[in-house]
Amino acid sequence: MPSIDYIKLDQFLKQMQAVSTGGQAKLMIQDGEVSVNGGLETRRGRKLVTGDRVELEGQTWVVNLATLE
Repeated sequence: MPSIDYIKLDQFLKQMQAVSTGGQAKLMIQDGEVSVNGGLETRRGRKLVTGDRVELEGQTWVVNLATLE
């Protein structure tokens, strides 16, 4: 199985079960509710790599591509 180099922000939020749909992720990102590495992120296609920190509604996740399928 090839390793992945990145995951898009909206896909990551779905995988972490922070949102239930891609549409919900899109709205939350566009509304400025998500930050990446301490900065506001409004691009749902933002490419995340291992070590990036994603924050939403007081929760923080650290991206680890090795554990994502």
